Amino acid sequence: MIAVADQPDEHPLVHQALVYSTDAGFLAAAVPFCRDGLAARDRVLVVTTAANIGLLARALGGDAGEVEFVEAGGWYDAPGRTLAAYGRYLDAHPRARVIGEPVWHGRTPVEEAEWTRYESVLNAAFAARAAWMVCAFDARAVPDRVVGGARRTHPGLLTGDGPRASTDYVEPESFSHASDHDPLPPPPPGAAGLRFDGDLHRVRRHVRATAERLGLSRALTDRLLLTVNEVAANAVEHGGGHGDLAIWADGNAVVCDVTDPGKLTAVLPGYLPPAPTALRGHGLWVVRQLCDLLQVRSEPAGTRFRLHLLRD
Repeated sequence: MIAVADQPDEHPLVHQALVYSTDAGFLAAAVPFCRDGLAARDRVLVVTTAANIGLLARALGGDAGEVEFVEAGGWYDAPGRTLAAYGRYLDAHPRARVIGEPVWHGRTPVEEAEWTRYESVLNAAFAARAAWMVCAFDARAVPDRVVGGARRTHPGLLTGDGPRASTDYVEPESFSHASDHDPLPPPPPGAAGLRFDGDLHRVRRHVRATAERLGLSRALTDRLLLTVNEVAANAVEHGGGHGDLAIWADGNAVVCDVTDPGKLTAVLPGYLPPAPTALRGHGLWVVRQLCDLLQVRSEPAGTRFRLHLLRD
């Protein structure tokens, strides 16, 4: 059985990766983790596959009724929204233990990279929380590169020999900086482009006309309008007063680039929620809630925001 270390009463976030290759290996860590949490009167949340929920509920027996189970598919739909969901949960339950198993199957390379970054951001977003989060990775199903990423994004590991520190761990600011060295490919030929200044009405007209041409639903058009307007307004206010816009279809998604000549100084832009009383800094956080994926790159000519929204 895998030993699970005790968490001090006032300890800040504990964030560990559990890499397992058998059902028994998953249960050996998950069962004591849940039972120890219940004994300590912690709130226990398990977000994983339907199969693992069944396995764990049966193994916990009567204790299963005290654990909150959620299927991972709906929870891990977009990095920004998942971060917000965990934030709301930890706000409601200041002492919590969480087992979370992100969805990796079917992710594109872009999605995979941003979900790996999300795992890193958790360390900054919840650094001061008295929470214990264990992220599970099924080595039978996820690529080796994802497992390698888990060792870089989690300060601790749960293994067959017990808990230990990850010698490959990288602090989130450094991890994000390294990730941003990967350049984004340019928009494809034929993308609907627009150079804009302070006239955001013109931006919105262009977005709406392009959305109609691409056959987007009304709901998706509204989300696209909100997100593009927010990023374009940020470009006008902080990025030199002007920018460039490009919109195109990419498979089952619509993608939009907003570039401006400004230099972004935020290390984790839009990942950390602003304080409720803050007068500024809400824009990119809101964009991450509305987008299915947001990529941000500092380039020699300025800053590029790439918004991805999945079709309905």
